[in-house]
Amino acid sequence: MTRRVAIGNNKGGARKTTLTIRLAEGLAKLGKRVLVVDLDPQGDTSRRLGWTDTLTEITTSEIIAANSEGVAAQAIQAIGWNAEYADRIAVIPARYTLEDRATEAKEPKAWRRLAKALKNADHHFDYTLIDCPPSLGHLTHMGLAAADYALATTEPEHDSVKAAVKYRDFIRENREDLGNPELELVGVVVSGYDQRIGAHKGQLDGARTRFGDLLWGVVPQRSTITNADEFARSFAEEKDSAEVRAVFELLAARLVKEIPA
Repeated sequence: MTRRVAIGNNKGGARKTTLTIRLAEGLAKLGKRVLVVDLDPQGDTSRRLGWTDTLTEITTSEIIAANSEGVAAQAIQAIGWNAEYADRIAVIPARYTLEDRATEAKEPKAWRRLAKALKNADHHFDYTLIDCPPSLGHLTHMGLAAADYALATTEPEHDSVKAAVKYRDFIRENREDLGNPELELVGVVVSGYDQRIGAHKGQLDGARTRFGDLLWGVVPQRSTITNADEFARSFAEEKDSAEVRAVFELLAARLVKEIPA
């Protein structure tokens, strides 16, 4: 039975997409089967996993619109990476039409539609990672309603840390209304840390104070990560990726420890 993890922050630029796909990569290297659900209309997660949109595939927009149990199984697709573990990662991709679903928030139980679509569709995966959009709007509501756990990512900057706190507090205050009373934030990752920037050190210290043991780790700012994301490649396809690969593999190991599948 899969463990579903919603990854979010109320602010853009918090490296959600990077964390989602690199956690998926780390989990796959550990032998886990991972489904990535792209719940952001920008579709960056889908593209960075090497998915190519031919405008004929079923995406998150269509499975949510269908409002039918298990329909997500029809949208699960292979990724495009050239790595020996790539076949252990699959994606339900997104395109810009997903934004249309955000306008349906007032329809009866619309916030349950993703959970409904995923029912019995992702049970053969060990983990389902849901990449939420940078907001606390309807699409994120659906992601949180479908999740078993929540994970936050933040840059070491004031606005980003503040937005991660909002994400945490939103979960605490609204999980019952989302029909998910047991949902909790289980971890926080600080991403894009540059030790040469004094403000980053201060904000990292602040994040440690705010989140305590929930702080899983720190991802450094490295061009290798940017290049892999930009060219939609796995770390296995990048030169000199040992350092960043190890960082994300440790985070994947922490996820397995905290959320055993």
